[in-house]
Amino acid sequence: MKESVTVDDVLAGLDDEQRAAVTAPAGPLCILAGAGTGKTRAITHRIAHRVRSGQVQPQQVLAVTFTARAAAELRARLGMLGAGGVSARTFHAAALRQLRYFAPRIFHGRAMPELVDSKARLVTLAAAKTGHRGERTLARDLAGEIEWAKSSLVEPGDYPAVATKAGRELPLAADQVAAVFAEYERAKRAAGMIDFEDVLRAAAWAMEEHQDVAEQIRSQYRHFVVDEYQDVNPVQQKLLETWLAGRDDLTVVGDASQTIYSFTGATSGYLVDFPRQHKDATVVRLFRDYRSTPQVVALANTVISQARGAEARLRLELVGQRAPGPEPEVRDFPDEPAEAAAVAARCAALIDAGTPPSEIAVLYRINAQSEVYEGALADAGVPYVLQGSERFFERGEVRQAMVALRVATRTADPGAPLVPTVAEALDAVGWRSENPPAGGAAREKWEALAALVGLAEEFAASRSTGTTRADRGDDTGHGGQPGWDDPAGPDTSLAAFTAELDRRAAAQHAPTVEGVTLASLHSAKGLEWDAVFLVGLADGTLPTTYAKTPEALEEERRLLYVGITRAREWLWLSWAAARAAGGRQSRRPSRFLPAGPARAGTTTQPVPKKRDRAVARSVSCRVCGVTLMDAMERKLGRCATCPSTMDEELLERLQAWRALVAQAARVPSYVVFTDATLTAIAEQLPSGEPQLVAIAGIGPRKLGLYGEAVLALVAGKSVADVLPEGATG
Repeated sequence: MKESVTVDDVLAGLDDEQRAAVTAPAGPLCILAGAGTGKTRAITHRIAHRVRSGQVQPQQVLAVTFTARAAAELRARLGMLGAGGVSARTFHAAALRQLRYFAPRIFHGRAMPELVDSKARLVTLAAAKTGHRGERTLARDLAGEIEWAKSSLVEPGDYPAVATKAGRELPLAADQVAAVFAEYERAKRAAGMIDFEDVLRAAAWAMEEHQDVAEQIRSQYRHFVVDEYQDVNPVQQKLLETWLAGRDDLTVVGDASQTIYSFTGATSGYLVDFPRQHKDATVVRLFRDYRSTPQVVALANTVISQARGAEARLRLELVGQRAPGPEPEVRDFPDEPAEAAAVAARCAALIDAGTPPSEIAVLYRINAQSEVYEGALADAGVPYVLQGSERFFERGEVRQAMVALRVATRTADPGAPLVPTVAEALDAVGWRSENPPAGGAAREKWEALAALVGLAEEFAASRSTGTTRADRGDDTGHGGQPGWDDPAGPDTSLAAFTAELDRRAAAQHAPTVEGVTLASLHSAKGLEWDAVFLVGLADGTLPTTYAKTPEALEEERRLLYVGITRAREWLWLSWAAARAAGGRQSRRPSRFLPAGPARAGTTTQPVPKKRDRAVARSVSCRVCGVTLMDAMERKLGRCATCPSTMDEELLERLQAWRALVAQAARVPSYVVFTDATLTAIAEQLPSGEPQLVAIAGIGPRKLGLYGEAVLALVAGKSVADVLPEGATG
């Protein structure tokens, strides 16, 4: 611990909003932190400020976040700030540590139950006992539903009704999932095991049922900090509330515009409702973006400005703090291979110009999209690494499909059309061309196999036309090597296609130490790069066709926003009109793109759309940030339930002045100003005409008639000093 760190050291270098968050009084604090605004800096400096100023002891602070990496970063920064004794852990790590420590008391002298390291085996057994002997993808999807239910505090008996109300896409009928869920719980208990959701529930239960345990934990931890609060689920919130036990020394930080994990049970509702749940809460907004150039920030603001729903009530208008950079590029292509070839060529050009490969990322909506970019980068000689998933040809379902294709070559008609032949061969591994199955894992497998069919379409088209990926490359001169072997004749047989897949798999298996990052938008959360390619931005992919409700569509919009805000300097957004080379160009650009893309090979600068009147006139509560709909609340500039900051003495002077002015003009008092307008003036204390006219009910006419007098009253003048001729006090 660095004892030499002083309070002044902790406050040095903070902007005004960060300083406000760091020095806020003890009690409920909500930090609304936009992307790149220094949220980790704010919370670590807040903790260090309280420690170095003697408000709390380091061991009295528990900071929780969602990843071990983020927790490690918190600990490292706190150590540098002289607060090295603070506990910074994930929710699960903190709960598990407490359970293990108190196990003798909680479990009556027995050791803590063994942890289920993976649900797959128990879920597979539970599914079999309920008559569902399926493959691994079914078990993975059932495990995902069980995790969602347990994270949402839903019991097996309640699952059908709750899942139906929530609009869950289920791998089986709701009552069948519930039966598997119940059998899984029985099997787990019989084996004397608990899963990770049980850890959180058991930690809360231990404090509820064992007073001595609760007292010991609560006496140690007195100040709580929760990072990424928009991602909290009900069981995590329950544990947090149990830790707090009615106390309010809590700091939460989050960004509702980065809520992208609702399918796992996470909800931004706790962040949105924080000021209402904690009436005396301090709310600080961090909006200065230190990550991205103003050009990238402007595009991010444009995209998220169209958002609707609960999360949109807390959106922040970011202000870029970096030097200007290049405008984001919005591009379109005739097909995905052409798009991938252009991306690979531009990656090569960036690397040639000095950008490290590790500072470049290609981000897409679904993992199955990675294959075309893996191939294009390999063909162009650009190293790459995958974030959060296996390489395409290493995935289990793809390896199985390759075996099925090789087997099919023994009996396939060499003259038969390739694409139907491939689709028929994939029937052996359970793929059908019809609508994809429900369930995330099953759908991901379907999409990976559909990508193989797409490769067959491209292969057949390239062999018939003699074109290659290089022919469809970028205009930078970095076309790379051909995506398919140069055709020595129109050999579009299944054997030729399978041989080409083997060649591509071998090329893509080359190990790399440093390379361009390929990642889904979900796995890119929390990361950043100098250059970011957002690809496949077509309607049906982003937003995905499975986003059928307004809430789901808004989450897709937020995914694009997250992707945009990963870029520090250089940003490319693109889409393709067709999936396969030469395919029917029926796709349209994503509805979230702020401007129509140009023709292939050209660049379009995004032009922000004019806000509609509802957006332009929106008013947010100056206390909690909620969008105000009630006319009275809009005039006051705050929720009726949020605390008032009214200067009561000023209000009395305003009312006395209004009465005399109305009397002189022989009109009712409300004609001059309504009670609500005077209250708003007394609360908001406008210091000039712009602030005064911003109050609902004060237009140009009343500003001209009364503005000077009102501002003089706000500044401290007496009623007699500001009365017009003909009015007497």
